[in-house]
Amino acid sequence: MEPLNHLDSFVQSAESGSFSAAARRLGLTPAAVSKNVARLETRLGVRLFQRSTRRLTLTEAGERFLGQIGGALATLQDAVAGISEDDGQPTGTLKVSMGQAFGREHVLPMMGDFLARHPSILPDWHFDNQQVDLVGEGFDAAIGGGIELSPGMVARELARIHVVAVAAPGYLAGRALPAHPAELPRFDALMRRSSPTGRLRSWTLQHSGGDQTTVELPRPRAIFNDPEAIAHAALMGLGVAMLPMPFVERGLRSGELVRLLPEWHFDAGAVWLYYPSKKLLPAKTRVFIDFVLERFRRERFAQRMQVA
Repeated sequence: MEPLNHLDSFVQSAESGSFSAAARRLGLTPAAVSKNVARLETRLGVRLFQRSTRRLTLTEAGERFLGQIGGALATLQDAVAGISEDDGQPTGTLKVSMGQAFGREHVLPMMGDFLARHPSILPDWHFDNQQVDLVGEGFDAAIGGGIELSPGMVARELARIHVVAVAAPGYLAGRALPAHPAELPRFDALMRRSSPTGRLRSWTLQHSGGDQTTVELPRPRAIFNDPEAIAHAALMGLGVAMLPMPFVERGLRSGELVRLLPEWHFDAGAVWLYYPSKKLLPAKTRVFIDFVLERFRRERFAQRMQVA
């Protein structure tokens, strides 16, 4: 029987399309993965991949071999992971991706309770605002939005996220509050520049009755490419901001921020918990998913991220 690391290198390379991506998932070097696959090909006496400078392509024999061993290898790995648990305790490195500000504010505070419950798990948490390839980069789970669902992935909705207009009480002192979004241009606007396009993001608001309007703001007070920085600027009293609730909910609760136009908001979509779909999830991943879902539900996170 071939060593598991040879078979695993082959399966991961086939699924990701490159030795480099497989190496990231396995924690090896690309050279080591390539050598494992070459040894497997030598042992089997067939070529499993057509190699090019850009991508690996399975040969007909490689396609057939992957179909024969893929599921069996996953089952065997799950069995090994399960038997390695210490007295029923989930163990291993838990690699999770999440947005920087969102992760620090809403996920990181859970770590103490999670580790107290599962002391044998080592969190390897990546705080990054860029979308990740959950499978290709070897993540056990991800929290965020907009990740493309590839075959074999699950997305569980944590909350719909509303965007609201806010400002600090000190900034609003002596100013008449706006009664309609059309009045926002008379305030100092803290604008966000889209990182992918470089364009300023317009302010779109929807009334509780269904009407929607987009506000043109010709003279912004300041421009940022980071919503967390905009939230800090609003707290400093530099102007009015349009921000998702995860960035302003604490300030609204404490009174450090005031919500403008209480009958208007914008639905920015959902924040999701993503994870690979397997018949037998590793115990470390399963308990993390259950923990996050239970904690967010108990803390009424979905309700707090939406306005009435």
